[in-house]
Order: sequence, then C-alpha cells, then structure tokens
Amino acid sequence: MTLEFEPAQLRAYFVCGTQDVVGRDLETVVQTALDAGITAFQYRDKGASQLTAAQRLTLGQRLRQRCADAHVPFIVDDDVELALALQADGIHVGQSDDRVTQVIERVAGQLFVGLSCSTLAEIKVANQIDGIAYIGSGPIFPTNSKADADPVVGLAGLRELVAASQRPIVAIGGITVDQLPAIAATGAAGAAVISMLAQSPDMAATVKAMLTASEAQL
Repeated sequence: MTLEFEPAQLRAYFVCGTQDVVGRDLETVVQTALDAGITAFQYRDKGASQLTAAQRLTLGQRLRQRCADAHVPFIVDDDVELALALQADGIHVGQSDDRVTQVIERVAGQLFVGLSCSTLAEIKVANQIDGIAYIGSGPIFPTNSKADADPVVGLAGLRELVAASQRPIVAIGGITVDQLPAIAATGAAGAAVISMLAQSPDMAATVKAMLTASEAQL
C-alpha cells in the first residue's frame, strides 16, 4: 500500500545510499533514522556506490519494508524502473534526468513525483506541469555530497523560489542543524539532508531539531 503525498512529509527528509555510510550498514543507519522520527526517506544509491543492480534491488526491498513498517514514505532517486520494482511511494528526479513529464506518464499515478529546481525559470516551468507533488531546491549552502551540484542558492534565493512555487519546497544542500530555523523561516516545508543525519552522533537529537524548526513556522 503506497502512501499519498502530504507536505508534512518534507519536514525531516533523509536522503542516503551506501556511498554515504562507507564502512557502516545502510539498513542499520536507516532504521536508526526511522526510529528517530524522520518523515521521509529517499534511497539514493549512486556515485561511489559499489553495489550491483541486483544488490541495489535487494537492499531496496529491505529498506522499503522498513519504511512501510514505520509509515514513512519511501522515495527512489532518479531510477523509474527501480522505483516501480520496489513499489516505492515516490520518485525524485532532477532537471538533467528523464524529463519529468515522461516520468509522470511512466508512473501513471502509482508514485508521487518530486522534482529538483534551483532557479526561478525552472520553478515557473514546474508550475505548469500537472503531477508534481513537491520541489527539491538547492544547494542552499555548499555541499560535498554531490559532485555535480548546481550553484549555491542561499537563503535569499530559497525564499524567492518558495514564493514563486505552487508546490511545497524542501530545501537541500549543505544544511546544518544551526541553519534549520533560518531555512524554516523562508517558508520551505522542510529540509532534505544527507550528511547531517548520516554523520550525526545523535540522530534522535538531529531529527528532533528538524521537526522543531518546521513546527515553529506552522
């Protein structure tokens, strides 16, 4: 049973793959995050990942079940076929991936669709496309998690994107706990993070900070 999209799912959004937790078990990391109260999980296994396609599918099946047990949406990055095979709740696509309209047609209402937008021009195009659930915008700050990251948007840029977008925006890129209140103050629905949670010494406290920042703006 797939979960319907709700903007509140963007409040504490964890993005992770094996390349982000080298030397550790991704399943254990994700379970710790789920126990801590994350509101969404994106399976993004790429880049320096050493997994074969078969291993990625098998691990994805286990992670998908853990998310289902926790009633937390399971979102797959970029890979439509993997997302459908895993019966994911959602898929997230970038500007350089398959055109989002093709993805929306391919998933035909089975999954909700998130789209990366880092400029006002991209937001204006997205506003005209039916079937997009939410927008991921960034990087808000410099990040080491993506080698091909777009230019930094900054808080002022994020505020402009939020104001222009007809969909809720989740901020991504280089976010630290100290910056969460400022991100929430832009009107963003939440923060999507990799390192901030994957490298957190106290995941429960980090997730609580994410939830508290977004609640302060409600």
